[in-house]
Amino acid sequence: LFGYVLILVLVTFDYKELAPLGYILYGIVILLLIYTGLFVHTIAGTQRWINLGFFHLQPSEPAKLAVVIVLASYYSNHDTEDGYRLRDIIRPAILTAVPFVLIMMQPDLGTALMLGILFVSMTLFVKLRWSTISILGTVAMGGAFIGWKFLLKDYQRRRIETFLNPEGDPMNHGYQIMQSKIAVGSGQVFGKGFLEGTQGHLHFLPERHTDFAFSVWAEEWGFVGSVFFLGCYFFLLLWGINIAMTARDKFGVLLAFGLVMLIFWQAVINLFMIMGFLPVVGIPLPLFSYGGSSLLTTLISIGILMNIRMRRYQIKT
Repeated sequence: LFGYVLILVLVTFDYKELAPLGYILYGIVILLLIYTGLFVHTIAGTQRWINLGFFHLQPSEPAKLAVVIVLASYYSNHDTEDGYRLRDIIRPAILTAVPFVLIMMQPDLGTALMLGILFVSMTLFVKLRWSTISILGTVAMGGAFIGWKFLLKDYQRRRIETFLNPEGDPMNHGYQIMQSKIAVGSGQVFGKGFLEGTQGHLHFLPERHTDFAFSVWAEEWGFVGSVFFLGCYFFLLLWGINIAMTARDKFGVLLAFGLVMLIFWQAVINLFMIMGFLPVVGIPLPLFSYGGSSLLTTLISIGILMNIRMRRYQIKT
């Protein structure tokens, strides 16, 4: 309910005011991430949530919003006709790297991965020199190697290794992927019916209300229901891209594009994850998976997109 109220609030002011406010939000998020790492008790091997009494806040969720806003603000204020050089993107890279490292330390591989994807998506969206792209590709490969060797926890490495051969560990790390595949496949064309799925409701499928929520949907509503579900996401994507293309200024274009990529990549990674095409990294499905912080972040993103759309024909001042 709070998220829907927040949408109404977000459409009342000009989105351009987010450009300076984004850095304030970014600073608050960094402080919350540091606080989470130092003072929050570990739950199931992770330190992700701050108990506010009425709500459990996961600071890594608003971190994604903050990164999108500060990247959009930076690129819109540092325009170039010849393309960005490597030194031009050092600052946005640092702005992304700080929360990335703090989130990896929780550890939360999925959200950290999303920050990296957002940086790459928004940086490629602006004009880069080919030399810059080549250097970034080399750095990314080196960073992936270092991350695999020194940053990932043992259970995170096992998740990635299990993704390649889930049948090799069917009762432990491969269990989720195998049960998810069974749930999706058993739905067939029209599904088993509402609340009639066996994998989800007989507790064969872990995390059925969070990361694997779509598996339950596919089992109950089948191929037809899944196509309808994906069609809704496709419509949301087109709506967001249209907003980005018709925004009145570069900040609006970049902000809308970044928010669309935030929703799009989370959906793609989650759906590929539950079908066994990607390792399980703990990324929820926007607007569908259970999780207050994730839902709130998505609703805020939609509210900002509505704000940009409402003001696309206003005269620039």
